Amino acid sequence: MIDLPTDLPADIVPLSWLLGVWEGTGVIDHEVGGTHVTGEFAHRVSFSHDGGDYVNYAASAWLLGEGEARTPLVAETGYWRLARPADEFDAGPALLPPLAARETRRTADDVEALRSAEGGFELEVAIVHSDGISELYLGQVRGPRIDLATDAIVRPSGAKAYTAATRMYGLVDGHLLWAWDIAALGGTLASHASARLARAE
Repeated sequence: MIDLPTDLPADIVPLSWLLGVWEGTGVIDHEVGGTHVTGEFAHRVSFSHDGGDYVNYAASAWLLGEGEARTPLVAETGYWRLARPADEFDAGPALLPPLAARETRRTADDVEALRSAEGGFELEVAIVHSDGISELYLGQVRGPRIDLATDAIVRPSGAKAYTAATRMYGLVDGHLLWAWDIAALGGTLASHASARLARAE
């Protein structure tokens, strides 16, 4: 059973089952350029909120070696939010303040109006990797399952080739399961990594 906070902004309630810190291990299993890369990694993921209409995301991973050996892998940070048109009550772009003051907080009815025909909520997820790569994912949350696919990837000139990705997250028996497929280093979209994480104490 998961205890959900009762004071959440209405816009993040559909994502509330993610909130907290999750830790566990996963497996990399990816073929690239005729080389099969496999290995086990430790993974720590944090989903938090600071009162805004979005969820903060941070993740770190370490390739596990013999004994206590750990090789750091790319870390990530980002924001997850329900897709909706910005209005005069929203701040931005940049540091621009809202054009009008909202008299009341957004409500559950406001969020329910965003529900898709499939019964879920459209998502926008922005993730930046520690190697400078930025991803914009679009997708949907339906209950305790999230499916995402990249809409855009921006790479610095020195970054390795990376052109597309999909991610799936699900809550199964109290564990956060996820899978990540990528198209990278000249390859097509293929299985990359998956993990099973438990909520940290």
